Amino acid sequence: MSVHVDSTLGPYDVHIGRGVLNRLPDLVGDAMRVAVIHPEPLTMLARTVAAQLDRQITMIPVPDAEAAKTAEVLTRCWDTLAGAGFTRSDLVIGIGGGTTTDLAGFVAASWLRGVGYISIPTSVLAMVDAAVGGKTGINLGAGKNLVGAFYEPLAVLCDLSLLDTLPERDVRAGMAEVIKCGFIADTGILELAREDLTDAADTTSDRFAELVTRAVQVKATVVAADFRESTSQGANVGREALNYGHTLGHAIEAHAGYTWRHGDAISVGMAWCSRVSRQLLGLDHETVVMHDDLLGGLGLPLRYEQSAWADLRRIMSLDKKARGATLRIVGITEFGKPVIIDGPDEGALEAAYRELS
Repeated sequence: MSVHVDSTLGPYDVHIGRGVLNRLPDLVGDAMRVAVIHPEPLTMLARTVAAQLDRQITMIPVPDAEAAKTAEVLTRCWDTLAGAGFTRSDLVIGIGGGTTTDLAGFVAASWLRGVGYISIPTSVLAMVDAAVGGKTGINLGAGKNLVGAFYEPLAVLCDLSLLDTLPERDVRAGMAEVIKCGFIADTGILELAREDLTDAADTTSDRFAELVTRAVQVKATVVAADFRESTSQGANVGREALNYGHTLGHAIEAHAGYTWRHGDAISVGMAWCSRVSRQLLGLDHETVVMHDDLLGGLGLPLRYEQSAWADLRRIMSLDKKARGATLRIVGITEFGKPVIIDGPDEGALEAAYRELS
């Protein structure tokens, strides 16, 4: 299966299925040098991928998880490319979860103002979210993804067989982003998941493959219409719709020192956003309950520290969707109908959080 992303910076395909990693040699093109950026625990997989390529290979191991997305690691990647003599005709491959693909994409975007990039995501989260859509970047102590660039890959290879050894908790965390796509755009995702939550989280099932493909299609459609996240206003929501649950979710990640999985934090963020939407947008109670049933049924958390609200609200002020001193969050009025809430009532935000706690 393939999903076409009609990007303004250059269209590309997301290949989804078992064994699609075999397509890599045909995608590398004429690049003489290839850098393979990978987390240290995936060294063996990275070597297996590199062995497919008859090129000068530079292996760049990086720390696992959010520890990779720092200015220090980014600088080390640049220095390695410089030492290997990388030119604009060369290529970067990112292998790993969302943090690695975010970093590797930014390395490719910033080296010589842009070299070719191929993404090989190895987690559910990376396949349906981080590896698709062209957002790349690193974190700062002040917040997540505050430094980065919009940059598209040449291709994305979502080989589902790479998920066979992924811990169950990581699979379920990635499913948070799949469910998000159901609430903001494709209600068929919600129906498919509700039919059998266990099968939905089984990486070997046809149901899982369809859910991943539908989630990738949602993201491809949204980013093609608003690549640089610049068109949203009121009910006319572009790429910012993908941030449903992320304003609070990113704040939780920062507050927890990035020890929480992204999907876990986004799950709490969506449960919170559904309650904010009920108070400020008239979202029906049944849809709020469905958030809890689906997310909770997948084993995802629905709450965070009760006493953390003041700190979380301060961190949310740094959210990328904020405009000046005005907070902007994504809510929904009903299934598939996202809305931008500008300057939401502070009492409603806190009340929604207290309800969760």
